[in-house]
Amino acid sequence: MAGLNVSIAFFFLVVGMCQALRWVSKRFLSPGAYGCLARELAGSLQLCTSCLELRMLMEIGPWGGGFGPDVVLTLLFLLFVVHGASFDGASANPTVSLQEFLLLESNFAATAAKLLAQGAGAGTGWAVTKLYWSWELTHFHLIQNLIASECSSSIRTSLHHAAFVEGTCSFLFHLVLYKLRQSHPTYRVPALAATVTFLTYVAGQFTGAFFNPALATATTFHCSGSSFWDYVQVYWLGPLAGMLAALLLCQGNIPRLFQKNLLYSQKSKYKIPKARVATAHVEGEEPQRKRKGENNNSKLRA
Repeated sequence: MAGLNVSIAFFFLVVGMCQALRWVSKRFLSPGAYGCLARELAGSLQLCTSCLELRMLMEIGPWGGGFGPDVVLTLLFLLFVVHGASFDGASANPTVSLQEFLLLESNFAATAAKLLAQGAGAGTGWAVTKLYWSWELTHFHLIQNLIASECSSSIRTSLHHAAFVEGTCSFLFHLVLYKLRQSHPTYRVPALAATVTFLTYVAGQFTGAFFNPALATATTFHCSGSSFWDYVQVYWLGPLAGMLAALLLCQGNIPRLFQKNLLYSQKSKYKIPKARVATAHVEGEEPQRKRKGENNNSKLRA
């Protein structure tokens, strides 16, 4: 358990360093630069380093440390709770940033800056984690360094099935994210963490269940066993298709591309009860009856 304790200490250190980076950036940068660049870079750095260390524990821990997948899944849930509470609004996920762009919540320049910052954060996280592993503080890291040069692809099924798995995971994640986007963080953060944990448990054996293009690029694109185009189809196009499907299901259209609702008929938001309509109709007829009665009386007097 000593190796596991070192990894947990590493998680705390990474979160603390990224939190300090967010605090300094917020103090010295403009709100726009902080939101589009520093916040996303810190979030991607924190997510990538944590997931790489957790992935190492998931692969080596069962036979090198004697603990099962329940320990890793518990750590995964707790880490994503911490990430959700500390990210300060950052997504650290290119498909989430693209979804915001398609929903007209972000312009092109801000979205491009977020994507660049996420890529830079994920790449920096990979470099930091590799440096940390080279210190070989535990026997886990020693084993990881021995097998790092011969890592294999995370795609353990057919290409089409792998793309479908990543797309389905992205679809379910974005569906939950869209439904909870206006909810209080007290409910949204653990719900998203539970969703990520469940999807990782179900789909991790097929593709690693990344459904995050930046994280997948830093984690598995350098491994042998699959071509670059295979990785692009599974870890870029699959999550993007899942995000678009979730957006169409929830929104009925893609506001950035077209306004016409393709799935749902446009109905009035407010409905007038039939009883009120009938009452208004009767009330509208009463003045007409009074006027007719007055006209008849005037004729009789004449």
